[in-house]
Amino acid sequence: MWHAGPLGAVGGAPYPRGVAERWFLVTRAKGPAWENARPRREQAGWDEHAAFMDALAAAGVVVLGGPVGPGDGEDALLVLDVADEATVHASLAGDPWSGTVLTTSRVEPWTVLLRRPQPPPAGQDRP
Repeated sequence: MWHAGPLGAVGGAPYPRGVAERWFLVTRAKGPAWENARPRREQAGWDEHAAFMDALAAAGVVVLGGPVGPGDGEDALLVLDVADEATVHASLAGDPWSGTVLTTSRVEPWTVLLRRPQPPPAGQDRP
């Protein structure tokens, strides 16, 4: 994860971690093999795609991901924790859906300046 360094005060209080985080936002659109009559989880190769994405999440590459919009969503949005855009593309290249059922339509760096505090450890009350 890339860290920009200490931040100034936000709303009168410093950012709790004292650093900015840089992730990548990746928009994946329906590709030429997408079958409009079928829901996302019924597309050809769903199990293989899901297993690939689960492995990226388990490795810490994918932070968050899922369809955007009502119902099954039109596009999917991923948040990736990688060093650069080249690594975004390399990380997704092995997805069985890449270039067929899904295409990568947009990749943008995202600097996170604000986030909620981490929840307390299990067994401790929240404030």
